[in-house]
Amino acid sequence: MLLVTGGAGFIGSNVVAALNDAGRADVAVCDFLGHDGKWRNLAKRQLADVVPPAELMAWLAGRKLDAVIHLGAISETTATDGDLVIETNFRLSMRLLDWCTQNAVPFIYASSASTYGDGAQGFRDDDSVEALKALRPMNLYGWSKHLFDMAIAERAGRGEKLPPQWAGLKFFNVFGPNEYHKGSMMSVLTRRFDDIKAGRGIQLFKSHRDGIADGDQRRDFISVEDVVRVMMWLLASPHISGIFNVGTGEARSFKDLMQAAYAALGTAPLISYIDMPEQIRDSYQYFTQSEGDRLREAGYNGGFTSLEDAVGAYVRGYLDQPDRFR
Repeated sequence: MLLVTGGAGFIGSNVVAALNDAGRADVAVCDFLGHDGKWRNLAKRQLADVVPPAELMAWLAGRKLDAVIHLGAISETTATDGDLVIETNFRLSMRLLDWCTQNAVPFIYASSASTYGDGAQGFRDDDSVEALKALRPMNLYGWSKHLFDMAIAERAGRGEKLPPQWAGLKFFNVFGPNEYHKGSMMSVLTRRFDDIKAGRGIQLFKSHRDGIADGDQRRDFISVEDVVRVMMWLLASPHISGIFNVGTGEARSFKDLMQAAYAALGTAPLISYIDMPEQIRDSYQYFTQSEGDRLREAGYNGGFTSLEDAVGAYVRGYLDQPDRFR
């Protein structure tokens, strides 16, 4: 049996789908389902159990698992409840790490590219404690992920006992099916698709930095299909441990992203630009780009889908279909 925490969420439900597609029906999900229809992300899946987060540690007692894929977290970059975020994102992760260590269970977990902060220190996935300490996350979510990265790197650096495999994945800007419950945290492509489809114009942020054009703020956009492929490779490569970036290695603009959506529908772009809210201007990232050498050096050769192909597949296969769920 495998456990996927956050398994009803965006990335988690896509991992569960891939595990089912690979013939694994013995998948347990730990997550809050709530009242926002998140259960639909799992409606096509076969599951062994659905575990409420409050019962997780008791559920684990005496259980044998093939792996824990830990994706559950408060992922809103605008979260402000520090105590709740630390309890959920850091302390629970520590308890799971200890359980996997004690029971010799592989442990794959979600870190985040938000740990890099404004990118002043670059985006190199050096998992040494010294390199990690130089990073300055810009929000509570990123800091909570950074704390856990440092805790596990500290243990590794000291040669302390860890799970037989441990891998932290710094996801960049992931988009794809089953993100519909995320509200304002959905990718801008998903949030704006209905307007694009209806022929209404869409708005992107103006630039408030010299030398950067409106809509030319850049991100390393990556398809959830590529993200899941990396995790499935790790499950099949139990000798690989470390903290790795998961991005395409190519920063593209928000304008490029939206133009790709229009192209997938065969319509002309209708894009205008609005001022960025003042409350986020000082902390807004204008550029993120994964450095993926360590993942390739570890043996991953699955490659990454181009932005245009990934957007086209998402638009035609999901967003422009009556059933948008994977």
